[in-house]
Amino acid sequence: MIFFTADQHYGHKNIITYCNRPFASSWEMDEALIANHNKVVHPKDTVIHAGDFTLSKDRIYITSILRRLNGTHVFLRGSHDKWLDHAAYIWERSIEGQYVVVCHYAMRTWARSHYNSWQLYGHSHGKLPPIGKQWDIGVDNNNFFPISFSQVKEIMKTREDNPNYLKKRG
Repeated sequence: MIFFTADQHYGHKNIITYCNRPFASSWEMDEALIANHNKVVHPKDTVIHAGDFTLSKDRIYITSILRRLNGTHVFLRGSHDKWLDHAAYIWERSIEGQYVVVCHYAMRTWARSHYNSWQLYGHSHGKLPPIGKQWDIGVDNNNFFPISFSQVKEIMKTREDNPNYLKKRG
């Protein structure tokens, strides 16, 4: 299975206040995020992280988190990912015939948006409403869990077409 997530901010105590997260400390937040991740992600699953995994540059700390997280991980660069030496900003793939574009930032248009492709983003911590076939995959918008491709499919059934969608003509 494929999962999507963003904006965990591991080790960032101020994010608790900024986003009104229900944790008493960054340690408590980290532990809850790791537990939630491992409740849904299995070792053979793939997880696309759309930025802001951590603000830390401490490789020992980052490795200690990564070792505890199930799955194979793909990291995209966000606003605070100084620890990533070489990371892409955008991930694009066709999954089960659906084209998906993932980026830390929400976009007005994206690859194949005129064909109703989906765009998954973070950065806004649940405060930026999606347009068309978009969804904020950040933990603040998804009860502090990664979300699966199956969950995204269900969400997209409720979303309007992209504003620039070129509807097929009969």
